[in-house]
Amino acid sequence: MEIRLAQAQDIDAWMTLVEQVRDAFPGLETAESINEHRATVLHFIAQSSAICAIDADRIVGILLFSMETGELCFLVVDPTCRRQHIAQRLVSFILTQMDADQGITVTTCREDDPDGRAARAFYKHLGFSEGRLTEKFGHPAQKFILKRQSTGQN
Repeated sequence: MEIRLAQAQDIDAWMTLVEQVRDAFPGLETAESINEHRATVLHFIAQSSAICAIDADRIVGILLFSMETGELCFLVVDPTCRRQHIAQRLVSFILTQMDADQGITVTTCREDDPDGRAARAFYKHLGFSEGRLTEKFGHPAQKFILKRQSTGQN
């Protein structure tokens, strides 16, 4: 499996994966919102802020991130490929690219949302802690924060 920066020619395969999971993500309910997401992905790709996991010439994981804000913006693994540590590999790849002192945030479902149980457990496993309650796309959500410190070694 290869983890690499996404390229513009990956957009159709990327969006095929998004279509598979769109019901689990607020803000992807309509054709218009999917088109907006596609434009957002292309923007992230142009900014070198999108990575994908490729297995047998197929995109099996995707991650949008912001180096500027230290935010993981959108993380998906193909449902048929889950429990293979793909999400962990994507996040680990990004952490090596970001400033070691920079805190990382992600917004996910709240504790009482059954759709968010796996994501919340995953982020906690990686060392993220629960942050403030918020909303995303009109849906109750919660920030998770990963505090990091550099070792001072270069």
